[in-house]
Amino acid sequence: MPAREPTIVATSGGHRVGGRTRVTFDALVHHAVDLSGVHGRRPRLMYVGTAIGDAEHFTARMGEAARVAGFDFTPLQLFPMPNVADIEGTVLEQDVVWVMGGSVANLLAVWRVHGLDGVFRRAWRAGVVLSGVSAGSLCWFEGGTTDSYGPELRPVTDALGILPYGNGVHYDGDPGRRPLAHRLVADGTLPETHCTDDGVGLVYRGTRLVEAVTEVPGKGAYIVRRSGPGGTAEEERIEPRRLPALG
Repeated sequence: MPAREPTIVATSGGHRVGGRTRVTFDALVHHAVDLSGVHGRRPRLMYVGTAIGDAEHFTARMGEAARVAGFDFTPLQLFPMPNVADIEGTVLEQDVVWVMGGSVANLLAVWRVHGLDGVFRRAWRAGVVLSGVSAGSLCWFEGGTTDSYGPELRPVTDALGILPYGNGVHYDGDPGRRPLAHRLVADGTLPETHCTDDGVGLVYRGTRLVEAVTEVPGKGAYIVRRSGPGGTAEEERIEPRRLPALG
């Protein structure tokens, strides 16, 4: 059963160290699965590691996390070639797509070579929940702040644009992210921008932000808007709903 509306879960979290595994899925991944509406069978989760070059060791860790969580796991790998013959058909079979962080600039370039920009938009419309962390959050928006080009943060403005906003990830984890997001909104480089502290996710139905949720108490989500004829930015904090802690 697909999600009842096109759904995106854009996060700065979702993973933690496991008790017996290197990585375990935290509450944000489980929430994305819950929003897919799947019941009566094991959830189908696709992991996309393009932003870290399909690093095999991390794909293996995510596969182990999926096994522990009780999910059917399908990695989509694009290096050195796609690992499935029918990319679109495989994506459309999933309940949730989870995109790993890394270089959003490289991710976007490689996805476009393989037509994934269109595939993911069609999957979103069909009810596959699109989700991810960091670069896997930024990719669904118009753009945001990134270190894809080097240690100095810069804007990316050519993301997929499924969501008509900017996105700010790791808002409290990297001291340069907040002031850059404010500057980019103030000067019109980015539209209204939705930002997440580490451990926080934003849930969209269609293109409408419906809720902020968090794995970590005390964290926040934020909307940064352009204000006034002089082009300044103002920030509104959104208090996220605390997701149930996982054992």
